[in-house]
Amino acid sequence: MAVENMQGPAPLLVLAKISDILDSFSLARPELTLAQVRESTGLPTSTVQRLVGNLVAQGFLDRVDDKYRVGVKMSYWAAPASHGVELIEIIKPVLQELRDRLGETVCFFQTSMEYRVCVAMAETRHMLRRDMAVGRILPLHAGSAGRVLLAWDPEVADRVLSTRLDQLTESTITDTESLKAAIHQTRSDGYALTTGERESGASGLSAPVFNPQADLVGALTIMGPTLRMPLEVCEQWVEDLLEGAERITRMIGGRLPSTGALPAARKLSSA
Repeated sequence: MAVENMQGPAPLLVLAKISDILDSFSLARPELTLAQVRESTGLPTSTVQRLVGNLVAQGFLDRVDDKYRVGVKMSYWAAPASHGVELIEIIKPVLQELRDRLGETVCFFQTSMEYRVCVAMAETRHMLRRDMAVGRILPLHAGSAGRVLLAWDPEVADRVLSTRLDQLTESTITDTESLKAAIHQTRSDGYALTTGERESGASGLSAPVFNPQADLVGALTIMGPTLRMPLEVCEQWVEDLLEGAERITRMIGGRLPSTGALPAARKLSSA
C-alpha cells in the first residue's frame, strides 16, 4: 500500500475505474451528471471528478452543460473495430455469453418478406430444449421475436396485419385488433414476452437491435421450455435481454430511434 501511495494508483486499477465510468453511459442514458456517474460506479466523488476531468481533456467524454456524454472522438477510434466484420460474427459472443449466463437458447432473428428467420443462435446445453436452427423460417404474428420485428417495422406490420393470422396454438393471436394492441404494447415496453403463442409449452422474450440510422436490424431472443421459463423467470431476465440488445446495437455503431425508443423506465410487461 505504501508503494502505491508513493507512486500513484496502479495503471490497471486506473483503467478499471475508467472502464467503469464509460460503462455508466448507455443508449437509454447517453448523458449523465457527475452525481449519476458516481452513483453508477460507486467510486468516491473526488475520484470521479478527477477521472472525468481527465477523460474530457483527452476527448473520451464531452461536457454538455452540467452533464457528460461519451466523446465523439471515441466513434473515430471505434469505427475500425467493426469495419468489414459480418454482423453474425459481431453478435455471436453476445449470444454465447447470454446462453452461458442464463442457460437457455439465445437467437437472433431478422425479417424476410412476411416471415422471420433465425440467422444466429447459441443453443442451450439442456437436453430438453425448443426446436430451433439457423435458417429456420417462422411466422411473424406469433412469438416474441415476431412481435419485436413488427413493432419497429410499420411497413412489414401493415402487410402482416392485412393477411390471415393462422392459429398455431390456443394462445396464438389471430385477431387483427388484438395483434395491433400487442404490437403497440411491445413498442411501449421496449421488449416482448410471450408464452405458448407459436409452440405450446414454450416461452420467449425479445428486444430490438438498431443500426447507425436507427433502423431495426433484428430481434435478440431468449427462448426455452415454459417449464424452466415461467413468467416470473422471464421477467427476471428482461434486464439481461435489454443489456444484450443494447450491447449489439452499440457494437455495430447503432443508435435508438428518436421517437418510440426504448423507455428509460423499463417496466415489466403484464402479458
